[in-house]
Amino acid sequence: MTTRLYTHPIFLEHITPPGHPERPDRLRVIERVLDEEAFIGVDRVEAPLGDEATILYAHPADFVERVRAAIPETGIVRIDGDTTASPKSWQATLTAIGAANAAVDDVFLGTADNVFIAARPPGHHAEKATAMGFCLFNHAAIAARHAQKKHGAERVAIIDWDVHHGNGTQDIFWDDPSVLYCSTHQMPLFPGTGAKNEMGAGNIVNAPLAPDTGSDIFREALSSRVLPAVDAFRPDLIIVSAGFDAHRRDPLAEINLDEADFDWATGQVMECAAHHCDNRLVSLLEGGYDLHGLAFSVAAHVGRLMKG
Repeated sequence: MTTRLYTHPIFLEHITPPGHPERPDRLRVIERVLDEEAFIGVDRVEAPLGDEATILYAHPADFVERVRAAIPETGIVRIDGDTTASPKSWQATLTAIGAANAAVDDVFLGTADNVFIAARPPGHHAEKATAMGFCLFNHAAIAARHAQKKHGAERVAIIDWDVHHGNGTQDIFWDDPSVLYCSTHQMPLFPGTGAKNEMGAGNIVNAPLAPDTGSDIFREALSSRVLPAVDAFRPDLIIVSAGFDAHRRDPLAEINLDEADFDWATGQVMECAAHHCDNRLVSLLEGGYDLHGLAFSVAAHVGRLMKG
């Protein structure tokens, strides 16, 4: 099993205000933990700069230009109450898109079985025409469209286990039955979407979790709602929006998972990928704001990806 890792120093240069939970230290702890001997077999590749035209796969041109125009020459600007941009934010998010699309190329061309992308800013809250929730553009959505346009994928499944519902991904694919979006998330919690009755064109599967939910209920939600939907869909590619803020240590939510749960969830999704799409699995870092919880969880996730 070949596991590839994409990251880039530019992701550290997306600067957020002091005290902001989505901060460069998140990638520093991931880099440290993946430098341990257990991960010597990971194929490490510097993330490429993305093609700006691919942003249009998921977002309208006028919105793209609004985001570009908001990037400051110096300092930090607020896009909304909790989403900010700094001078290198455009390059960072474009590199995250480049990594996501390159990862799709890798798994379709067979140069890797699965890929983990350690990038920031995250992406799953970015709606068609709204940047929010720390996110500027929706990298997972762009990657799904890239798989369809470049590699002829007929069906792409996106599994999102970030503790916050991926309202952006749901918004982009709401009426598109060629993309299945499945999410486990705490509810009620930001952004307020993700009820079970939000089903789109039958391609949206939400499994909301009550505050203080633990391992058993999370695993049951994945086993009873998400995985059967993926099996019935028979995807050509699985993309994971891999947020690790459902970890019990995370300060932004009240779900009590630990790294063993992310190891298990990764293994379950890998079984789906092996059964339906020749192991093709692309995982994008989303949330995770306690540095220890994030490092342990990413280590478990990547370790499982390596095992096959």
